[in-house]
Amino acid sequence: MAASELYCKYARVWIPDPADVWKSAELTKDYTPGDQTLALQLENGMEVNCKIDPQTNSLPPLRNPNILEGENDLTALSYLHEPAVLYNLKVRFIDSKLIYTYCGIVLVAINPYENLPIYEADIISAYRGQNMGDMDPHIFAVAEEAYKQMARDERNQSVIVSGESGAGKTISAKYVMRYFATASGSSGEASVEEQVLASNPIMEAFGNAKTTRNDNSSRFGKYIEIGFDKKHHIIGANIRTYLLEKSRVVFQAHGERNYHIFYQLCASSHLPEFKTFRLGGADDFHCTNQGQNPVIDGMNDATNMQGTRRALSLLGIDESDQMALFQILAAILHLSNVEIKDQSADKSSILPDNRHLLVFCELMDVSYEEMAHWLCHKKLKTAAETYVKPVPKTTAVNGRDALAKHIYARLFEWIVGCINKALKSTLKQHSFIGVLDIYGFEIFDINSFEQFCINYANEKLQQQFNMHVFKLEQEEYMREQIPWTLIDFYDNQPCINLIEAKLGVLDLLDEECKMPKGSDKTWVQKLYNLLKTNPQFEKPRLSNRAFIIHHFADKVEYQCEGFLEKNKDTVDEEQINVLKTSKFDLLLMLFQEDEAAGSSGRPSVSARPGQAQRGHKKTVGLQFRQSLFLLMDTLNATTPHYVRCIKPNDQKAPFTLDPVRAVQQLRACGILETIRISAAGFPSRWTYQEFFVRYRVLMKQRDILCDRKKTCKNVLEKLIKDQDKYQCGKNKIFFRAGQVAFLEKLRSDKLRMACVKIQKTIRCWLARKKYLRMRESAITIQRLVRGHQARSYVKFLRSTRAAIIIQQNVRMWAARRHYLQQRSAALAIQCFFRACIARQQYHKLLFEQNAVVMQRWVKGWLARRHYRRSLAAIVLLQSCVRRLKAKKELQKLKVEARSVEHFKKLNIGMENKVLQLQHKINEQHKENRELTERLSVVEKTQAVERDKLSREIENLRGSEQEARAKSERLPSLLEQLSFLQQELENTCREKEDLQEQARAYRKKTQQMVEQLNVKNSLLSSENANQNKLILEQAQQLTEIKTNAENTKQLEKDLSEERCCYQNLLSEHLHLEERHRDLMEEAERSKSSSKSNHKRTDSTCSQNSEFTHSLGSTEDEDSPMQTETEATVDLPVLLKIQRGLKELEQENQFLQQQLDKKEEAQQEKAKEVEEQRTVGRAELDLEVLKRRELESENNKLKQDLSELRQSLTSENSTTAPSAPGSLPYNTLLEQFNTLNEMLEMSKEEVLLLRSHMVRQEALKYKDSALGEGVKLDLSEIPSFQDPDRAADIHTLNEDGELWLAYEGLKETNRLLEHQLQVEGQTHREELEKLQEEVRRMKEEKKEQQKFLDQSLLLPEDARIEASLHHEIARLTNENLDHLEQKWKQDKTIRKLKKQLAFLMKKVEESEVSAEDKSKASVMSAPVRSVTITRKEKEFQGMLEYRKGDESRLLKNLVSELKPRGVAVNLIPGLPAYILFMCLRYADSIDDDHRASTLLNSTIISIKGIIKKRGDDFELVSFWLANTCRLLHCLKQYSGEEVFMKHNTAKQNEHCLANFELSEYQQVFCDLAIQIYRQLIKCMEEILQPLIVASMLEHEAIQGVLGSKPTGLRKRSSSFPEEEAVTLETLLQQLGVFHTTMTQHSMDAELIKQVVKQQFYIISAVTLNHLLLRKDMCSWSKGLQIRYKVWQLEEWLAERDLTDSGAKETLEPLVQAAQLLQIKKKTEADAQAICNMCTDLTTAQIVKVLTLYTPVIEFEERVPTTFIKTIQGILKNRVEPSTLTKDTKKIFSITLPFTPSSVALETIQIPASLNLGFLTRI
Repeated sequence: MAASELYCKYARVWIPDPADVWKSAELTKDYTPGDQTLALQLENGMEVNCKIDPQTNSLPPLRNPNILEGENDLTALSYLHEPAVLYNLKVRFIDSKLIYTYCGIVLVAINPYENLPIYEADIISAYRGQNMGDMDPHIFAVAEEAYKQMARDERNQSVIVSGESGAGKTISAKYVMRYFATASGSSGEASVEEQVLASNPIMEAFGNAKTTRNDNSSRFGKYIEIGFDKKHHIIGANIRTYLLEKSRVVFQAHGERNYHIFYQLCASSHLPEFKTFRLGGADDFHCTNQGQNPVIDGMNDATNMQGTRRALSLLGIDESDQMALFQILAAILHLSNVEIKDQSADKSSILPDNRHLLVFCELMDVSYEEMAHWLCHKKLKTAAETYVKPVPKTTAVNGRDALAKHIYARLFEWIVGCINKALKSTLKQHSFIGVLDIYGFEIFDINSFEQFCINYANEKLQQQFNMHVFKLEQEEYMREQIPWTLIDFYDNQPCINLIEAKLGVLDLLDEECKMPKGSDKTWVQKLYNLLKTNPQFEKPRLSNRAFIIHHFADKVEYQCEGFLEKNKDTVDEEQINVLKTSKFDLLLMLFQEDEAAGSSGRPSVSARPGQAQRGHKKTVGLQFRQSLFLLMDTLNATTPHYVRCIKPNDQKAPFTLDPVRAVQQLRACGILETIRISAAGFPSRWTYQEFFVRYRVLMKQRDILCDRKKTCKNVLEKLIKDQDKYQCGKNKIFFRAGQVAFLEKLRSDKLRMACVKIQKTIRCWLARKKYLRMRESAITIQRLVRGHQARSYVKFLRSTRAAIIIQQNVRMWAARRHYLQQRSAALAIQCFFRACIARQQYHKLLFEQNAVVMQRWVKGWLARRHYRRSLAAIVLLQSCVRRLKAKKELQKLKVEARSVEHFKKLNIGMENKVLQLQHKINEQHKENRELTERLSVVEKTQAVERDKLSREIENLRGSEQEARAKSERLPSLLEQLSFLQQELENTCREKEDLQEQARAYRKKTQQMVEQLNVKNSLLSSENANQNKLILEQAQQLTEIKTNAENTKQLEKDLSEERCCYQNLLSEHLHLEERHRDLMEEAERSKSSSKSNHKRTDSTCSQNSEFTHSLGSTEDEDSPMQTETEATVDLPVLLKIQRGLKELEQENQFLQQQLDKKEEAQQEKAKEVEEQRTVGRAELDLEVLKRRELESENNKLKQDLSELRQSLTSENSTTAPSAPGSLPYNTLLEQFNTLNEMLEMSKEEVLLLRSHMVRQEALKYKDSALGEGVKLDLSEIPSFQDPDRAADIHTLNEDGELWLAYEGLKETNRLLEHQLQVEGQTHREELEKLQEEVRRMKEEKKEQQKFLDQSLLLPEDARIEASLHHEIARLTNENLDHLEQKWKQDKTIRKLKKQLAFLMKKVEESEVSAEDKSKASVMSAPVRSVTITRKEKEFQGMLEYRKGDESRLLKNLVSELKPRGVAVNLIPGLPAYILFMCLRYADSIDDDHRASTLLNSTIISIKGIIKKRGDDFELVSFWLANTCRLLHCLKQYSGEEVFMKHNTAKQNEHCLANFELSEYQQVFCDLAIQIYRQLIKCMEEILQPLIVASMLEHEAIQGVLGSKPTGLRKRSSSFPEEEAVTLETLLQQLGVFHTTMTQHSMDAELIKQVVKQQFYIISAVTLNHLLLRKDMCSWSKGLQIRYKVWQLEEWLAERDLTDSGAKETLEPLVQAAQLLQIKKKTEADAQAICNMCTDLTTAQIVKVLTLYTPVIEFEERVPTTFIKTIQGILKNRVEPSTLTKDTKKIFSITLPFTPSSVALETIQIPASLNLGFLTRI
């Protein structure tokens, strides 16, 4: 296609404009070859004609399609020319607020003059490891590319940052160094990165100054080499400086400043350490006030001075050297104020009392007279003699300024040397990355020697840049195997030769400097004469003291004045000699370095004057040329990376672009030359797949082949006829400039035609649909109208008929109404007449009847009064008689109750037994009487104390009521008592009823009044109570709300504290591992240095180290406990410590008691085993009978005690309160009777016990024990036993009576002992009650005191004080109760363990006894039988020898393969095995073995995790086993909260001796550490997959295509890996889930891992979306939402929807919706704000800013819409960071999950090689 064909109607072109440089216009008609003008229309509607040069016939440049606007890479533009570059930068900078743009291998950085949040640590982590083309352009992408190429290619790198003053070179270089420092890390030397970064403020203070273009302009060039070791960690750095602008020390133009350090020093002159410098403000010194602008807005010199001093200290410059440094700077300030006066035309002088010179000499420690003399004189040397000649004022001032410049230059070099010394590494440097921060091309109104050197350096750098770009283009073509021709590019070698070649500008300048009378004028004439034929050199027309050089950027005119003087850089030698006489150490050091530099011939910026050394002195130009050659050699030996900084405007306005200034800099920095080189070749490069997807619409179905490459070639042959316009490479298609735009035009036309066809079809369908709808509507209307007419006619007929009927009925109704009116009138008259007559008769009869009734009532009242009086007298008489009889009956009943005969009748069955045993119980009666007397004394004492303590024991009434309730269940012996009490109550009740009836009439009126008063008072009290209740409820409601808020806050704080604790734990463990690694390295270095002394880390040292890290179980002050307890409140901490100490003391005491009891039990068990024989069944039967009787006896005791309490209770309703009354004595007598019956039961118990003793004696009759027994029957009293009278002789012969007597005495002793114990218990209870009473009294006093104090306060303060007091009291009570409960639970748990252990011992002894008895039975001759072997019953323990821990852990941890365990064995087998070994150590009570096993286990697991932490399967395996071991420690700890899930057998396996709660915490921390390692391992696996699968892969093929990027990635030279799809990511997630499930990881833990996985996916995807402009489109939002749906389906398939993972995807979903939602009106903005609740304002604005249309029919988001969004969200409180933290790990909880696996069923497979373990 011819180029002229592109200039058709509606095509857009660029035309020149003086203000905007280029303006966009649109053709109004087609262009035909031969036309002289183009008809154009500007964007503002103005029509213009553009003339075409007939000679060149050059048309204006075409404008790129809208879809290519705002490209990340300028070389991706279809039309590559200056207006396209300028417009693309403008769109990105102003509209999208993007300051970085690629131009091939160059990063263009535009200074925004505003702080942007794009340099935080999260942005660094986002760019870490990414290819240069994968993310949006950024300075970090360039730094990452350099770092990655250094690590990959093992080649040194350079980052060249250039630009004019104010463009942002310095800050860009700082960000590059900061990225290296953050991304690499140090290799062990302390703070290397900090020192590298600390050099920046020092170099800025001494080398930066304010200019008219920049407030912080670097006035020197520097090249920083950052050294790396083999692991690519920073180990040091080195700084090289170039061409410091020394003239700024003594001269500044208007609006500029000197170097910052002078102003910082003046701003800090008030400090005490600077008083001796005698400084003032910056306006007081000549060298700081010439610019008349000493203050910079937004910069605080005093604060910056503090930062400079901190940086100096950080780099190792001590305080004394710093003060010496500032002293020299102060001397330079004073030297600039030394005033020199004229004495004559060729003579000058200084006043003798010049204050500033005096201060200068004092600070420099030199002679005032000598310095004043040599400032105004000069020494001239000839061959014969030496002359001292005075100099004029001008020469003297120049000499003074030269001295100041020379001192400052030497000081600057000394500072650079100190920095290099501090940054020098002791390790070997493996590679380096250089950062070159150098001045850009400068063109001023007056250009002098400095600009000449700067432009000369830029010529060299531009040449190197051009060669590098050309080389990369050539390599790309060769790699893709396409034919290429030599690209013609601008070669600036002639300009460089003009400057540096023989007889060039610098050579002639040096030659002129050697001439005795050389001057700037003679030098310029030599240039005119010798270089006039050079095309790069030109003489100005109107000047003889200037020359022009044609640089690559532009022509520059240099003024020759000062060239020679600046090139010589002369300083009077005598002045230097005066300074050398100083005793100031730093000053002498500066000039000693100067001498060393001169003697060694090293390039130096300054030199010493003198005729003797003039031939050996190097000029500034020569030094600069040599250093530039060295720099170019360094750059050529490295791989360069380019950053070109652009200054957008001279007003420093944020995000404002001046097109004129921007174009000047684009030309000067070589960007346009790069564009030209790219345009000369094939700038647009697409892969075959991208081309196919984009231009699929231009292909027909028959053109599509299986081979994509061949398909694309065939289509290109049809579309582009000229074969030279494109080339098909190996992997890419290369297009010349303009071809992509042509293809886009074809695609747009095809889509437009398709749209027209679709519109035509749709419009036809809509028109036909409208016609059919109208036809159907017309038919419907006709039908409805006809129906309406018919209905109207029928309605008319019906209404006519209805009218006739209505008339008929109305007439009938009127006639009937008249008749009824007449009839009703007649009836009314008759009614009223008859009623009048009837009323008269009724009144007469009523009068007579009333008279009769009154008479009857009066007579009846008189009769009834007489009757009531007689009846009352009779009733009174009867009551008296009946009372007398009742008293007599009551006395009779009492006498019967006291009689023994009465009780004999009631207890006939017990009389015989009493008679039989009467002779045996005399002594027992005495003892019982004594006990009864004691009991009565105690009861009386309690009765007396009860009256005194009745008020203090009100809280015990609840228990008394329970006792009363229990008393109702007394046995049938109390039924008679209750019957008599009921009769007595009935009698009393009848008497009270009679009395009440007698008093009722008299008190009736009085009661009514009293009731009214009571009701009134009750109502008032109820009103007060209700008001009080309302206040209390309001307070309670407030407290409830406060408590709820506090609860929520506490839960939030708890989660934050848990997360913080886990983060601190992770950091602590990381530091611990780092410390262990360093220790191992130190040990290895020691072992390598001492060959005769080799050792490795022993297990003991590891144990000690581990113990130090996690805390000993016996040491309360361990670091781990201190760290853990730091988060606990102090009161709770003190209570816990106190409780811990008490528990430890109690534990020791109980342990001692347990040991003693165990010893006694063991001895007793041995004796029992020796004495047991046959006949155990009978003895067991007797024991059971004895236990039953004892239980009945105890029950009777309990019932009697409850009865006693009910009798003595104050509030008892069945007995009077005063003791000694008649009912009380009656009940007490019955109590004594019951006590006697109890004694009889005891006698029966004694007989049974004696019978048991007899049975035992009969068993031992033939034993040694029975032979030693001597029976004395005379001592046994006789008794009568009718059942055994016939066998009495036999009984005595066998010694039964003696044995019974002995049993009776033993029983008496046991009863006496029980009585003593009960007495002791009673005394203890009494003491507790007394203590409780005392405590209650103290509380009462405190309450009274508080009430007295509160009454003095106002009402509000009183309420508040009472609330505070009550809260404090309740809090203390709760703490005390909790402490008591904790102690009781602990004691119960320990006692249960001991009881279980003792029961186990008893069972074992019983089993052994049975075995012995079976053996004795089997020893008798019996017939042979077949014996069946029983199944062994294992105890769930594994026995191992001491010292086998290392073997166990080696086979079970270090060498175990998780896959085999997961497939073949039960899950968690290693954890079960370790716990079974721990149970064995617990069973033998070996705490050392248990601690050794646990500590070694922890160390082994940590070691395997550290060694193979990148193996997800292994890490998940040990996370599952660690959690299982932790659950086993809890499940078998013996705590009720964990034991409730166990079976009975599992409860038997609980630990008996060890309390391992501290190890539970340690294993919990270990599980957290493994979990974090699991997340880290998982993140490393997922990171390469997330972006490719979630963003780059198109799951829905053909959705609107994708935008062409054309970006040439740096990594394209390597073969591309297989494409990563969403299925790959889902498969990896499935592998993770399957692995964790196979290892039987807890379900809750799996959910937390999945939640963390999805958070990482969401965060990484969202971060890359925010940093990639090419991904922010409508179609990409659709793709993301589809992929998120697939992730949610994955969760649903595995029942993980409740894991919280879906919520972590919400920010990504909202970002995808934001890409698809409408973005035009204010309502849309409000909807976006309501929808995007999980996105921050910065993220929303970033997505809207980056939104890029993929097709022509989409539109960009307007700036006004984005501002509307910002206005709506301005009050939202949210974090300021742009990206999400991908390193965030949610806090983990480890819920208790009990195991159903029985330990005794676990078998050890032979594959584990654990044969040394034995199942017990």
